[in-house]
Amino acid sequence: MKIRLIGLGKMGRSIALNLKDHNHEVLGYDIKESARDKFAELKLDVVHDLPSLLKRDEKERAVVLLFVPNEAVDSVLEKLIPILNKDDIVIDGGNSNFNISIKRYHLLKGKGIDFVDLGTSGGISGARYGVCLMAGGSKEVVTYLEPMFKDISQENGYAYVGKPGAGHFVKMVHIGIEYGMMQAISEGFSLLEASPFELDYEEISRAWSNGSLIESALIKHAHNAFAKDSHLNDLEGKIDDTGEGMWMIEEALKYKVSLPVITQSLYARYKSKDNRLFGEKVVAAMRKEFGGHAVYRKK
Repeated sequence: MKIRLIGLGKMGRSIALNLKDHNHEVLGYDIKESARDKFAELKLDVVHDLPSLLKRDEKERAVVLLFVPNEAVDSVLEKLIPILNKDDIVIDGGNSNFNISIKRYHLLKGKGIDFVDLGTSGGISGARYGVCLMAGGSKEVVTYLEPMFKDISQENGYAYVGKPGAGHFVKMVHIGIEYGMMQAISEGFSLLEASPFELDYEEISRAWSNGSLIESALIKHAHNAFAKDSHLNDLEGKIDDTGEGMWMIEEALKYKVSLPVITQSLYARYKSKDNRLFGEKVVAAMRKEFGGHAVYRKK
């Protein structure tokens, strides 16, 4: 399948290499020249404008995959719509608000264009070697795309989760759970740090990554971070949030569902802007390991 990829940052480049490994044709575009240059350095095909990206035989059903920030999606769609044909497919693989994804689905459907909201998890390494995907949209359209989705996912790491909006809704919940899990890990390490024992966090996280009941990808990411900096001395404990936790809590209030752990984990991120604690450093380090997220280093 030929995939027209918009957004050639860390995730986009990794997905492109994954697609290429599975014999899919990838053509990339990014508004930033530096991103296009990095893409080309990987020996991947790149174009310098959107009309070139959509140049094709009239009979070809174009599949456009977006890996751009949520706030940029509408701008990209505005530029895409005039050069898309009936039955073309746009896939939003970013972390968009599911309510907005539903509106985008109806906007494009009204013009005869199909839209799929694709929750994507696994970080940069997952994007490169086997991602976790949660697809929402018309069953017929998603079924058409499923061979490609399964190719780039880990075994059993792909699911069609339901009608338009469901993919980004499920990803939102996934991120909220991730918030809570990371907060629990950070609090555990905070207590270890406060104890009278001289503890080796690299060794502890290595042991916990092999056979313990809390063994997880997140513990492994913590271990990788401690292997680089045993006490995370080079980091500040400031943790960004990208909005999904807040969206999830807003939905929980709407449906009267109690989310005390996830809510508290979001508050901890807000608190971290003012309070540099060891637990926050652990969360910041894990986020950098799995997603390449920015960290705040001591000056």
